[in-house]
Amino acid sequence: MNQFDNATAALELDPQLRELIRVRASMLNGCAYCVDMHSKDARAKGESEQRLYAVATRHEAPFFSPSERAALALTDALTLLAGNPLPDAVLAEAEQQLGADGLAAAVWIIVTINGWNRVAIAQHLQAGEYEPAG
Repeated sequence: MNQFDNATAALELDPQLRELIRVRASMLNGCAYCVDMHSKDARAKGESEQRLYAVATRHEAPFFSPSERAALALTDALTLLAGNPLPDAVLAEAEQQLGADGLAAAVWIIVTINGWNRVAIAQHLQAGEYEPAG
């Protein structure tokens, strides 16, 4: 998992958007450890608390860009995939907003955080213990 996660670091996608994706998927998966971790990492990269609080309600919040909305919609669709096929419109919007490379990067980041959520939940990792490096 570490090698897989490290490989996504080379993919081109805004560092703050990476963390928003990780926070949103972790919320959907109920992984408190990862929500805590990636909220802290996002803040360390300059993300505002206001946007972190509103990531789950991005549909109504005026402070997310079209590309961020598309990436977060893709996150929802791929995280909640069981029994729900990925809507073509979500995929098309993500590719339009992020480009082909950005779409690929977002997909790999979503896949990775979903895996990490399951690892953290299985290991009963406790929220609150993580501190960002640096």
